[in-house]
Amino acid sequence: MRAHNEDLTDRETCKAGFSEEDYTALISPNILQGEKLLQVKFSSCLGTKGTQYETNSLDFKVGADGTVFATRELQIPSEQVAFTVTAKDHQTAKQWDTMVRLLVAQTWSSRSEHKKGKKNVALDPSQYPKDTLLPWPPHQSSSGLRRQKRDWVIPPINVPENSRGPFPQQLVRIRSDKDNDIPIRYSITGVGADQPPMEVFSIDSMSGRMYVTRPMDREERASYHLRAHAVDMNGNKVENPIDLYIYVIDMNDNRPEFINQVYNGSVDEGSKPGTYVMTVTANDADDSTTANGMVRYRIVTQTPQSPSQNMFTINSETGDLVTVAAGLDREKVQQYTVIVQATDMEGNLNYGLSNTATAIITVTDVNDNPPEFTASTFAGEVPENRVETVVANLTIMDRDQPHSPNWNAVYRVISGDPSGHFSVRTNPATNEGMVTVVKAVDYELNRAFMLTVMVSNQAPLASGIQMSFQSTAGVTISVTDINEAPYFPSNRKLIRLEEGAPPGTALTTFSAVDPDRFMQQAVRYSKLSDPANWLHINASNGQITTTAVLDRESLYIKNNVYEATFLAADNGIPPASGTGTLQIYLIDINDNAPELLPKEAQVCEKPGLNAVNITAADADVDPNIGPYVFELPFVPAAVRKNWTITRLNGDYAQLSLRVLYLEAGMYEVPITVTDSGNPPLSNTSVIKVKVCSCDENGDCTTVGAVAAAGLGTGAIVAILICIVILLTMVLLFIMWMKRREKERHTKQLLIDPEDDVRDNILKYDEEGGGEEDQDYDLSQLQQPEAMEHVLSKAPGVRRVDERPVGAEPQYPVRPVVPHPGDIGDFINEGLRAADNDPTAPPYDSLLVFDYEGSGSTAGSVSSLNSSSSGDQDYDYLNDWGPRFRKLADMYGGGEED
Repeated sequence: MRAHNEDLTDRETCKAGFSEEDYTALISPNILQGEKLLQVKFSSCLGTKGTQYETNSLDFKVGADGTVFATRELQIPSEQVAFTVTAKDHQTAKQWDTMVRLLVAQTWSSRSEHKKGKKNVALDPSQYPKDTLLPWPPHQSSSGLRRQKRDWVIPPINVPENSRGPFPQQLVRIRSDKDNDIPIRYSITGVGADQPPMEVFSIDSMSGRMYVTRPMDREERASYHLRAHAVDMNGNKVENPIDLYIYVIDMNDNRPEFINQVYNGSVDEGSKPGTYVMTVTANDADDSTTANGMVRYRIVTQTPQSPSQNMFTINSETGDLVTVAAGLDREKVQQYTVIVQATDMEGNLNYGLSNTATAIITVTDVNDNPPEFTASTFAGEVPENRVETVVANLTIMDRDQPHSPNWNAVYRVISGDPSGHFSVRTNPATNEGMVTVVKAVDYELNRAFMLTVMVSNQAPLASGIQMSFQSTAGVTISVTDINEAPYFPSNRKLIRLEEGAPPGTALTTFSAVDPDRFMQQAVRYSKLSDPANWLHINASNGQITTTAVLDRESLYIKNNVYEATFLAADNGIPPASGTGTLQIYLIDINDNAPELLPKEAQVCEKPGLNAVNITAADADVDPNIGPYVFELPFVPAAVRKNWTITRLNGDYAQLSLRVLYLEAGMYEVPITVTDSGNPPLSNTSVIKVKVCSCDENGDCTTVGAVAAAGLGTGAIVAILICIVILLTMVLLFIMWMKRREKERHTKQLLIDPEDDVRDNILKYDEEGGGEEDQDYDLSQLQQPEAMEHVLSKAPGVRRVDERPVGAEPQYPVRPVVPHPGDIGDFINEGLRAADNDPTAPPYDSLLVFDYEGSGSTAGSVSSLNSSSSGDQDYDYLNDWGPRFRKLADMYGGGEED
């Protein structure tokens, strides 16, 4: 199916799956082979094609239309049979499951049994009204023989949907034969009763009449499974619960709904009649096993009606759109719009409900028109040595769909270019052919080209279509001559030469060639790059000579190669030039003497503990370097006397002390080094050796290092003495600071008059007398109701949590500059003022405290008061420190006072 969904929202509203979670049907105990039992309804949102049904039972199968049938003759021994039906979609590899329950209908008949000459007859169901169900088998009297019966399986109750009522509408009456003996209460449970949706069904608990309370909708729920219960007035079970199955009878109340309102399909132009185009699908929510849900399709209109008004037809049952007439041509009609109608009631337009959708059919292009050139010949011109240059544009005409593989052109040069200088590329916007130079052409070799170009499409031509003779064209291309630059045939020319060649030495001739054979032009040479300025080139013939000595050890040499660049220019219009690189490989000669390494060393003053390893560095290369010869000179004689050299290998030697002891210090030891060049070169270098005293590990000690550095013993002692003096001065300064701090604390107090506290009376809050002063009536502790009540009490009975009302006494004013002799008078005046101040606590009145009981283990302090007289010992003031020394002198003098 070549259909495209343009309405994603409509697709999202469809949910694939079975219409019910489980299906239930009532069957007889004996089933014939092939007998149809019920039909399951499944929707895949893409039609029924590709859906296959399977079951997990060998006795039952499901047909392609969802009909469940028996595979053989069966006799059902049990009350019900349950199995699973699986729907598989082969396109998406998904599967869905539903449960099928087949309930076996059983009947019972009244039986007469005799016992002891008495006849007991079961109740006849015909005695009850026709809408009364007896779901429980009749019971024998207790005096007769009793046989246990199985409960009945009640046939399903059918209720039509969309009933107009009135509601509640009675469905059936449920009775038990025991209600003749005892009162019975009936109830129902299950989905629709006491489970959501709630109270769809109700039952009269006394009469057993069962009602439906509102209109039913089969599309909302197709069946209900309830259980009926019978109990006595005490709630005791009288009968076993019985199953009730209620089926909602379908009405044609739903129109067919297309999965999409717009369907997109395509068909190739020139297709034969009967070619499949697309499938449209409409789903009806009504019961698909009845005419209410059986949908039929038909085409209402077709636009445009060219070349025929009936170009398409539709399968009324499957919704498959196919072509019915020939003549589809995209170049004439590119798209058809077909209005499709879906009607239920098996397509009956008088009784069925209908809906429409739009099918847009695009006529797809096939390559039935070969491309053709608009001219038989084309011409162009190109300068020589140009690449990626468009020489000519080739125009074509193709009536197929633009910018499709049937329209896109492909160009190919079929003759006239054996060397592959040209390529024809396609302009994606205009479909023109652009003749492009991909390989430079040479005017001296080819002055013109005659090309033959063929055009075709990316897609092959349709069957029966032949290539047009106008699909080939000729292209003439002229080549124009331009001034080409001279070039060096042997670019990056390499020559070998020993270094040290004197100035003026001719090295080589570095000449260029002018490719313009038809132009008489002269070539001139110049130097473009000469980093060391060692070379010179003859401007006429390109001969190169040296202007300085070439040194291989120069910084301009890399890997023994010196590189210079030269320019060759002609005198054409405009002039052209080319560059060439000359590489000179310099062969090494022994022109550098070796250098001694290292320049400084350190040894112990006693031989045998350590030595100095020495080597040499030579700027030359092998064979003008090692092995080296290390020697001590004969002059001065002290060198060979104190030192000796031991050869380790060709490149290393060892310098050590010859004498048993050498005073610590810095020594300069000359050493002569000779290389192995031809002729050999030698060099005398000086190594500075530091001789010092060493520890047991052969490392210089600190004193030894200092001594070796040139400091004598006197200098070292002087440095140590200076360090000791500095530390002593720091220690003395710290001690002096601590002593000064101590004296500052012990010095006699010199107090500013503002800071003098000796004549200040410090007032503290007091809580009145002790426990012995609290011998009072507890009733006086009650909270007064008003201030007048307090003021009206007798003197001496007053609350202390309020400030007494009265004039405050004046305390003596402290003189600005007090005299030590006046301090006694000042204290006495302040004491008298405090004794006479009724506003200062304690107020010598009753105090309001929480009562804590009588008696106290603490001694009384009532004898203490501010105006008590008598001798007192003030000697303890001497122990209070220097701040109280003046008071101690005044009051602690004893007899001297």
